[in-house]
Amino acid sequence: MSNKENTKNTEQYDDEIGLKELFTVLWASKITIIAITTVFAVASVFYSLSIPNQYKATVSLTSAEQDSGGLSGALNQFGGLASIAGINIGGSDSRKTQITKEIMTSRSFIENFIDANDISTKLGAVIGWDKESNQLIYNQDAYDIQTQVWLTDDGAPSSWDLYQSFLDMVAIEQEMDLVVVSLEHYSPYLAKEWLDLYLEAINKHMQARQVLKVSNNIEYLQRQIKKTSVSEMQAVFYTIIEEQMKSKMLAEANPEYAFVVVASSMVPEQRSRPKRALICIFGTLMGGMLSVMWVFVLRLFRSLS
Repeated sequence: MSNKENTKNTEQYDDEIGLKELFTVLWASKITIIAITTVFAVASVFYSLSIPNQYKATVSLTSAEQDSGGLSGALNQFGGLASIAGINIGGSDSRKTQITKEIMTSRSFIENFIDANDISTKLGAVIGWDKESNQLIYNQDAYDIQTQVWLTDDGAPSSWDLYQSFLDMVAIEQEMDLVVVSLEHYSPYLAKEWLDLYLEAINKHMQARQVLKVSNNIEYLQRQIKKTSVSEMQAVFYTIIEEQMKSKMLAEANPEYAFVVVASSMVPEQRSRPKRALICIFGTLMGGMLSVMWVFVLRLFRSLS
């Protein structure tokens, strides 16, 4: 038999001895492993039960420009004339949608939304919801409901903390031509209410933004008319003003200026979080791995001593 074959047989023998010793150690410490794993499993169950349920309300939207029946294209045909006058009457649907989504998650917009709807207390002090009584559960260590006074050393949460709290509740996703907006809260009713208010707020914001933009364009064009004596240029300006007036009227008359609802939000009936089964499985697996590591560490120390 060659030296190479002898070496191979020796390695296989060593592997068999190593595996046998490994299983021997694990079997000898099976009670310790089971005990530690059980502790972690029970702890994960109690932990998962201590986490309050949260519910997610969802609404599917489409761009109002896409739902305008070609009106956007009819207005944009004057883009060439408007560029001559030095103004911009609009952009692509995708760009407008992206801008709207960015505004929805901006700090200024969310802080204005929180102040306008007076939800700072519910946002900063609520830690749960009682399904039986349909009542919100407040953190009594942080806020006194009776006196409506914050009990923390720093007082009421800062605008930054409130912004982060609300931002953590909201998710905005693009799915093909649809924009899916969801809001998660302890109360399913409050999740739907805030989501509807949030959508209404962004439509009003974008509507006011467009009205202001068009009004500024009209004022600019009127000033340009007074500055020029060329009748052809005045005719161009009047044509653009006419279209800008139409755009302004449409913006003021349309409450769904930025987004049109495709699938309305509903009060969620099933919780979205926590995933208690996954928490328990993960906790049990972690307990098993840590118990095995603990057994081998003790074995190592004993062998070295």
